[in-house]
Amino acid sequence: MLIMACVLMAPAINAKNDVNKELQKAIKKEKKEKMKEYKKEGWKLFGSSRSLEVALLTHYDKLEKLGEDGREVAGVASKFKSKSIGHQMAINDACLTYSQQAGSSLKGRVISDMSGDGTDAVAEFDHFFAAYERLVEKEIKGEMEESYSIIRDKGDGTSEMQTFFIVSESAASKARIRALEDAMKESEAAQRHADKIASFVRDGFAE
Repeated sequence: MLIMACVLMAPAINAKNDVNKELQKAIKKEKKEKMKEYKKEGWKLFGSSRSLEVALLTHYDKLEKLGEDGREVAGVASKFKSKSIGHQMAINDACLTYSQQAGSSLKGRVISDMSGDGTDAVAEFDHFFAAYERLVEKEIKGEMEESYSIIRDKGDGTSEMQTFFIVSESAASKARIRALEDAMKESEAAQRHADKIASFVRDGFAE
């Protein structure tokens, strides 16, 4: 029986190994292409003594280790003269991007679920979604781990920057729950469905 079990499991194990190999090849190719793109477009690493290549490899390594729990979030500052101000602009943009994604994901799930119950979810929850996004943007800053930033000269006395973050969704759920608790205070509709909405918020961006 043990031999039979091993024989039956072998194809599944081999298939999984093949998928992992293909994924590693694709990631390696993606890293190379990203480095070429950065060099071609004149991007340089900002705020670090390490090379851009090492920063990029470290970034991908962190994402791979987190697996499905890891999310990359990028912030952009398109025009500035002070590098420190540009960096802060990029951080703020990343927080805004994350909050909008979180709000959009929650809105989609709530509307889908409540519509099945005959609830006019769009109208009834509109204020709540806006409050939730605003509060997530405020709360998520403590959970955003900056990975690396790149900067380039625009040739007119100003620069532009991209800052990349890695967010652990399980850790970020604490920030989303704090935002939910405050947003609930502003919405009677959300309070009536508190348990269901809280489960969606804990799930984060899960489909």
